[in-house]
Amino acid sequence: MARNSEDIPLLVAQAGPLNGQRWPIQDTLDVGREDGCDIMIPSRQVSRVHARFRSTQEGIWLEDLNSKNGTHRNGQLIQEAVLLQDGDVIQIALAQQFVFVSSDATMPLDEEQKEAAFSQSPPLQTAYRLVLDNRSRRVWVNHEEVLPPLSLSQYSLLELLYELQGRVVERKELIENVWGEEGAVGVSEQALDALVRRLRDRLAAIDPAHSYIVTVRGHGLRLDNPVQDQ
Repeated sequence: MARNSEDIPLLVAQAGPLNGQRWPIQDTLDVGREDGCDIMIPSRQVSRVHARFRSTQEGIWLEDLNSKNGTHRNGQLIQEAVLLQDGDVIQIALAQQFVFVSSDATMPLDEEQKEAAFSQSPPLQTAYRLVLDNRSRRVWVNHEEVLPPLSLSQYSLLELLYELQGRVVERKELIENVWGEEGAVGVSEQALDALVRRLRDRLAAIDPAHSYIVTVRGHGLRLDNPVQDQ
């Protein structure tokens, strides 16, 4: 069953010949080495029609189609169809890795946003090292895209700091922005700290020499986004 056109989860390729490419999952995607597959992986390790992503009312299901070398989710060989969760890592044989980004994490995309989401370039020229495109929820650091995409909570935190660059944002405001006013009730300081730590790790994986998220003790956080090196 096809999903609403404004509710599109993504499959993002990484660690393989298709690295960086992405596909919206609106109905069914067949993966294999045959030319007729929706996602063609040019490797003899991959079966002709290896696996299938299928959209239903419940979400996106992944099933292995009796492949020779198997399909793994989060390191586990799948024996039957599995319902995917945001951030799941899918391995097709030893040839290609994908990450699944749920529709909740990607947020609804209109036609302009879809075009931006599947473009291969940053949205605009900028003097800053970190670039955020709120149309497609994509992030670049030093011209390199952050892949797999940030989770919704990670992106929401970074988006607020990015919009208020240089300003110290109080922890209460950050929590309400990420979890919503109602959801923020009961959210602990430790939960925010854990989220900040994960976001820092994602940015440091690309640019370990600079700490973009700065803690101002007793006040909150701010974004330190330096200009590009000339």
